[in-house]
Amino acid sequence: MSNWADETRIALDNVMDNVQNIFTPNLRLGVTGLSRSGKTVFITSLIHQLVEGNNLPLFKPLAEGRIIGAKLSPLPNHATPRFAFEDHLSALTSKDRHWPKSTRQISEVRLTIKYQSASWIGGITGPQELHLDIVDYPGEWLLDLPLLSKNFAQWSTDAFERASDPARRDIAKPWKTLSNAMAKDAQFDETEAQKLSTAFKTYLAECREDEHALSALPPGRFLMPGDLEGSPALSFAPLPPQAGNKPNNSFYATMERRYEAYKDLVVRPFFRDHFARLDRQIVLVDTLSALNAGPAAVKDLQSAISEILTCFRTGQNNILTSWFSSKIDKILFASTKADHLHHTSHNQLELILNHLVGNAARDAQYKGAATSSIALSSVRATREGTVEHQGETLETIIGTPQKGEVLSKKTYNGKTEIALFPGELPAKPESVFDANGDHIGQLKFLRFRPPAPDTTETGHFKLPHIRLDRAVQFLIGDKLK
Repeated sequence: MSNWADETRIALDNVMDNVQNIFTPNLRLGVTGLSRSGKTVFITSLIHQLVEGNNLPLFKPLAEGRIIGAKLSPLPNHATPRFAFEDHLSALTSKDRHWPKSTRQISEVRLTIKYQSASWIGGITGPQELHLDIVDYPGEWLLDLPLLSKNFAQWSTDAFERASDPARRDIAKPWKTLSNAMAKDAQFDETEAQKLSTAFKTYLAECREDEHALSALPPGRFLMPGDLEGSPALSFAPLPPQAGNKPNNSFYATMERRYEAYKDLVVRPFFRDHFARLDRQIVLVDTLSALNAGPAAVKDLQSAISEILTCFRTGQNNILTSWFSSKIDKILFASTKADHLHHTSHNQLELILNHLVGNAARDAQYKGAATSSIALSSVRATREGTVEHQGETLETIIGTPQKGEVLSKKTYNGKTEIALFPGELPAKPESVFDANGDHIGQLKFLRFRPPAPDTTETGHFKLPHIRLDRAVQFLIGDKLK
C-alpha cells in the first residue's frame, strides 16, 4: 500500500519519536471501530478510570498498588487535534447526561502514567513513567486503505459487485441508473458529476442506516467528509469499465483523476502519518446492531472487519527494527454495548464475536501479533433485575431509554426507567449468518441514556463499566511490569 517515499517518511518519524521518548517510553494505542461502535465513550472512560484509579480491579498494576498516578500531558504532535476528553466527560456526567458526539476526525491524547516497576531493577531506580498516546480515528477511514492498491477501474468493479448483493440492490438503483445512463464517450460536466457523486453518497448513507446496518462502505470520507466536503477530491463515483484510451476531458478520465487525488490527499497521509505508527490496537464492534438488522448485515460486518485487518501492520519488532518501524503486536476485538444484554448472554456474545473476527485474528496471529476478544461496556448504562411474566422469571436489564426510542409502538420520553427482557442470543454462533437462523426477532435493542453519575468518597464521578479493566490489562498491562 505504500511507496518508498512513504516508507522513508515513516522511518524518519519513528526515529524522531524514539529520540524524543528515549527517557520516557511511549505506547501508541489505536482505537477504531465502525460508526456508533463507541470509540469516543471508550477513550473517555479509559482516561477517566486511569486518572481516578479506583474502578479497575482486574488491572494488575493498579490492583498490586504499583500505579502512582496518571495525568493528561501536552501532545507532542501540534498538528493533530486533541481528543476533547473534558467535553466528553462532561456530556456523560452533566445534569442532562447524554452520549458524547461520535468520532468525526482523527484526534489524539497523551496520558502519562507513573508507576513502580515490579522488577528488582525498579526497586533501585524508583518510579518510572509511560506515555500512552491514544489515537482516535473513524473505522470508515480504515476501509479506504485497500484503495491504495487498487486503480479506479478495480475499485469501480468492486463497488458494482457489492451493489448487486440482495441487501443492497434496491438501495443502489438510483445511483446505478444514473451511472449506466452515462454515455461512454461523454465529456466531463460538473453538474452531472455532482449528481452522480451525490447519488452514490446517498446510497452509502442508506446502507449504513439501522434498518440495513451494512459496514463495508468505502470511501470513508464520503460518509465523514470533514473539511473536505464539496471538494473535487470528494466528488466522484464508480463508473462501468471502459476499454481503450480515454480523452483527458472525458467524464471517465476526470472521475479517475479525482479518485487518484482522493488517495493522495486523504488516504495516503492518514496511512503514513498515523496508522503506520501504531503499537497496539483495539477494534470496537457493534455486534448487536448487526444482529438486529439480520444475516446480511452480519456478513457485511465480517467482510468489513476482514478488510480492516488486512491493512494492519502486525508482528513483533526487535530492538533494532523498532527504531525505524512500528508494528502492532496486540489487537483486542471488543463487542461493545454488553450492558444491553444480561450477563448470562455475554459469553455467547463473545463467541459470536470470535466467529466474526476468526479469519482476521488467525491472520494477525500468523504474523506474530497477540489477539483477544471480549464483550464490554465502556460506560454501563443499565443494571440487572428479574420480572415475572406469565409464571416465568425473566432476567432483565433496567435503564432509561433515550428520548425518541420506540418499542412495541411505545415512544419513550428519555425520563422513564424500564425493565427490559432483551432476548437470548443464538446457541450456535454460526447461525447468525443464516437467514433461517434462530436469532431472528429475538433481540430487543434500545439505546439507553448514560447512567446517573455516582460519586466516590473523594467526591469524584465514578463511571460503571463492564470488563474495561480486562481490556486495559491486555492492552497495556505488560508495559507496566
